[in-house]
Amino acid sequence: MDFTQLTIDALTYIAKIVGSYGWAIIVVTLIVRGALWGVNVQQQKSMRMMQNLQPKMKAIQDRYKNNPQVMQQKMMEFYKEHKFNPFSGCLPLLIQLPIFILLYSALMSPQFIQVAGNNSFFFIQRLDNTMKSHTGVANDGTFSIGIHDTFSIPKNIEVTMNDGTKQNVKIDNPQKALQIQGDIEPAKPVDFKIPLDNIKLKFEQLNKVQETTIPVINNTTKEVETISFERQDSNLIATVPTDKAETTFHYDVLFLVILFGISMWLATKFTTSMGKNTDPTQQAMQQTMGTVMPFMITAMFFFFPIPAGVLLYLIVSNIVQIIQTIIVNKQLDAQEANKAQKIDPIDLNNAKQIEPKKISDDK
Repeated sequence: MDFTQLTIDALTYIAKIVGSYGWAIIVVTLIVRGALWGVNVQQQKSMRMMQNLQPKMKAIQDRYKNNPQVMQQKMMEFYKEHKFNPFSGCLPLLIQLPIFILLYSALMSPQFIQVAGNNSFFFIQRLDNTMKSHTGVANDGTFSIGIHDTFSIPKNIEVTMNDGTKQNVKIDNPQKALQIQGDIEPAKPVDFKIPLDNIKLKFEQLNKVQETTIPVINNTTKEVETISFERQDSNLIATVPTDKAETTFHYDVLFLVILFGISMWLATKFTTSMGKNTDPTQQAMQQTMGTVMPFMITAMFFFFPIPAGVLLYLIVSNIVQIIQTIIVNKQLDAQEANKAQKIDPIDLNNAKQIEPKKISDDK
């Protein structure tokens, strides 16, 4: 099953309803966060419980610090007694990770480039753009290339048979079906070939394939050129002129990376600041992690190519996380306040005074 294609199909379906792929990504984000709302609420409850139980946990750790095995046993008994799972906070991350990978793969795929093309969204020029890319003008008959560029073709193409009829066929592994003859040299023609073995047809039909005109995608520059291939022996071949690609810096993606860093810092700050951790060491650790982690992840995105659409997903997800944290923490505060009111305080001033009775020691 091609999960990348399924993701693109889902985005395309939603985009037709909401009007653009940008809004489709936002809708997907809201659907994912809505589906995980209950899991995230449990995560926040778990964090609150951990903060409330922290003094007792620290007492156990201090008491058995010289006996790690006993300390681990006592901690497990403590967790079981209070029905507390210290790893429950990892569940939302583990669930969202495959969604992030799918969205990343979809927006970086040739299929998305072919379907979405130059789709923009507000100030975002292209949803598949990373911070740095190479220039390339689509459909001008010339590829702008670098020596490490790779190319691919669509999964479904139309071929012309020797009797002039046309037939829609499927390609096995479209990212590898298109092969380059020789080395890539910018400003010199590049030779492409598609071995007929990659076309899903019976042998007698393969022998009738004569030519095809299909879009070829430069996976590095996202440039698409419509190329005509002709039959030669057991291959479809084409020669395409090229020029040298220049590196382009996309400031709209830089702005998205900065927005992501700010939104993640705020999400972490709200998560840690709205708790009631009384342990100074734990407070200092949380504050440090709340500052260092967003900075490290944001810095990583300066070197790791993240598409603008994925950054949009992450930013909206962080905003929803902030809203959820505020709502859930207010609910937890109200629940704790109600529990405290149910406990009748002892009025020492109006309490009945009992005089101590003197007991004589008679012998």
